[in-house]
Amino acid sequence: MSLKIVKRHNTKNLYIRGTIRGTSVCESTGTSDPTRAEEFRAKREAELWTESIYGKKATVTFAHAVAAYLEAEERSETTKFHLRRLLNHFGTTRLIEIAQPQLDDAYRKILRDGIAASSATKMRGVLTPLRAVLEFAAIRQWCDRPAFDTPRIPRGRTTYLKPAEVRRLIDAAAPHLKPLLTFLVGTGVRMSEALDLEWKDVDLRGKQAVVWQKQGNERRLDLVPVVMEALEALPHRYGHVFRPVQIRRRFKGGDPERITGDRYHNNGRTSGGQIKSGWAAACRRAKLPGKFRVWIPKGETTERRVFVPDITPHDLRHTWATWHYCLHKDLLRLKDEGGWSTINMVTRYAKQMSETYQKEIIQYFQAIPNRSTILLSNTDISLIKS
Repeated sequence: MSLKIVKRHNTKNLYIRGTIRGTSVCESTGTSDPTRAEEFRAKREAELWTESIYGKKATVTFAHAVAAYLEAEERSETTKFHLRRLLNHFGTTRLIEIAQPQLDDAYRKILRDGIAASSATKMRGVLTPLRAVLEFAAIRQWCDRPAFDTPRIPRGRTTYLKPAEVRRLIDAAAPHLKPLLTFLVGTGVRMSEALDLEWKDVDLRGKQAVVWQKQGNERRLDLVPVVMEALEALPHRYGHVFRPVQIRRRFKGGDPERITGDRYHNNGRTSGGQIKSGWAAACRRAKLPGKFRVWIPKGETTERRVFVPDITPHDLRHTWATWHYCLHKDLLRLKDEGGWSTINMVTRYAKQMSETYQKEIIQYFQAIPNRSTILLSNTDISLIKS
């Protein structure tokens, strides 16, 4: 028996009703337009007929799988961002039709650099979220387990700064960035965690703060003296701790006006770049390594030059981890205090650093001026190691 279009009381939408190979069907077409309802009926009847013969694997679409994947549990904003791009590309493509050629085409259409994008970008923006949805679907027997070529990601060089370089960097930073950079180096938090931090989660008297990691886990921070000094110097005690500042001139030749915002741009932790210009300027003034990018914008004739530093704000997390291990030589403690899930992740962040730098690290954390004449006592060292 084929499906028929019927009307139901108390709704404008038309329904389809009937039986396909012994299975009763009663579904809304989602429209009151007879022409569109007939298109839905014909398509749905073909899907149900195919499914009854070949099984559900033959009919489940990527859109259906994504909807079920998102409904199963709460996903991060970053995951939702990547899934939206995949959904715009694959739409109602059937899961059984998604193989390596379709993945390669997704690279070309979704990523800015297409198939030439870096392996890490391909993994992060396309393959990892796609594979997660298909694995989810395979468990429910909607498709076979996915089998794709995995791009090889070359092991990147872990970059960290020495205490003297950190001091130069912070000294060279704009006034509103100094507390933020000090906080990053002194706690090892991610940039997104620092920018989301609010004063209600800071206990200056107890010298602690709480940040929420991208996995939704709570991480409690012990605030060392240099961080306490930076936080106590901030003029406000409400809302977000770290705030952007814009410099504007009211009129030509007039004095600049500093305008403080409520918080840095909230992108749902889907990307970074909130302090890109200020970071590059501080690195350049601090004489940290980098290169100038030179280009002529489209439609213009004037050449532009922008300094691109070799290090990123995230390298301050590497710096904190490396300094921590230099002082304590305790991977388990570092794993716990840094909020990593595995020791392997810890070893990717923390690198061997000569114990020669221990005194300088302690001087920095203790907010002691960097003078060669300062001699640290055992009490000073134990304070940091406690």
